[in-house]
Amino acid sequence: MLAISLDGRLAPASGGAAQLGGPGDRRVLEEALAWADGCLIGANTLRLHGSTCLIHAQDLLAGRQAQGRSPQPLAIAVSRSGDLPIDLPFFSQPLERWLLHAALEPQARQQDPVAGFARCLPLTSWPVALEALAEAGLQRLVVLGGAQLAGALLQADCIDALQLTVCPVLLGGPYSWLAAAAVLPDGLTGWRYEQHQLLGGDELVLRYVRDRAA
Repeated sequence: MLAISLDGRLAPASGGAAQLGGPGDRRVLEEALAWADGCLIGANTLRLHGSTCLIHAQDLLAGRQAQGRSPQPLAIAVSRSGDLPIDLPFFSQPLERWLLHAALEPQARQQDPVAGFARCLPLTSWPVALEALAEAGLQRLVVLGGAQLAGALLQADCIDALQLTVCPVLLGGPYSWLAAAAVLPDGLTGWRYEQHQLLGGDELVLRYVRDRAA
């Protein structure tokens, strides 16, 4: 799930973090986190923002507690290099952190954790990585960004739903929510409208789910 501008951008033309989305978008984001077992966040996004999103709404926290779940979903950083500064605020947030690291060899699945992470898994391919996460109990995942991560998952045909908050601003520039370098497989169709929701501040949430039978 992502917040985007009217022209489909994630960041201003000059780059950097875009501060898109108001209170309504924040609520639907926290609702998605409350549903999730874990959230995927790209290394570049972490470096730009410094931290990941947390659930703050008391009713959502109470709901997770009633279900016997941790207050926050597990945060899974995705990095090719594994090079994330340990002084990022992310590493002091009150949640469990795992690392998907493309530099790891497959046999390193059970290796000692990298500093700041409770567990590391190799990212040899997305289907294999997602199967490993599912086996570890992470069945419901939310993708928090950014464009490279979203593009890689779409390219591997591993996205089942798209939830986009369209914000009333035009940003221009090259930073689309789907990276220009993403090469999607032929036949990546079958997206079915599920719902929309008008938020405050003229923001609109659109949700499409993948009908794989189609």
